[in-house]
Amino acid sequence: MSIESNIRTIQKQIEQASGRSGRDPSEVTLVAVSKFHPWQAVCEAAEAGVQFFGESRVQEAKLKIPQCPPALHWHLVGHLQSNKCRDAVGLFEMIQSVDSWSLAERLNNAAEKRGSSLPILLEVNVAGEASKFGYSPEALPEDLLKLNALDRLEIHGLMAIPPWTPQPEKARTHFRKLANLRKQCEDILQAPLPVLSMGMSSDFEIAIEEGSTMIRVGTGIFGERGRSTA
Repeated sequence: MSIESNIRTIQKQIEQASGRSGRDPSEVTLVAVSKFHPWQAVCEAAEAGVQFFGESRVQEAKLKIPQCPPALHWHLVGHLQSNKCRDAVGLFEMIQSVDSWSLAERLNNAAEKRGSSLPILLEVNVAGEASKFGYSPEALPEDLLKLNALDRLEIHGLMAIPPWTPQPEKARTHFRKLANLRKQCEDILQAPLPVLSMGMSSDFEIAIEEGSTMIRVGTGIFGERGRSTA
């Protein structure tokens, strides 16, 4: 199947999942994760109507983004090494994977040097997996006020990658945990956090049912990843 037909299928699934949970499909933003796919695939997805794209590696994005249409919105969805903060601030409209106070400080400093502000999401390790980055649900509230005090960063919400499972329904508990944590964080900040980035190719319908406002879909759009870096 073509990228365009894959996107149409996903859009229909978004509509169906939104309908089941009494939501408007327009509340859900589709981010096409283009890691390891060439810029030509990004252009094909853009022609099919996708506007938001996610990359996981700064070096790959530096090669790919200049070759793509200029009006696209680029998010970093993978772990960010601290020595790549300056480049990341220049490349991405949003960093979805802010997973520690030290990384937030470095991003704030990089944004200050550019004279810009930077929308971010705080990544939460909802299942406490040793192989994944992210704040623990217990630790995030402790750092939240000082994170919010960084004057160049704008906290827009939370992001999580729950454990992969061949049974998407098993992810529901983790999605619900993130949605509840967002409410707790909003109470602490006394401000809304509009973005809940959760759900990928295999489980995004469950995520939408649990309140996701942003889904990150790679394989479902582009197929299995190759190793292209441009």
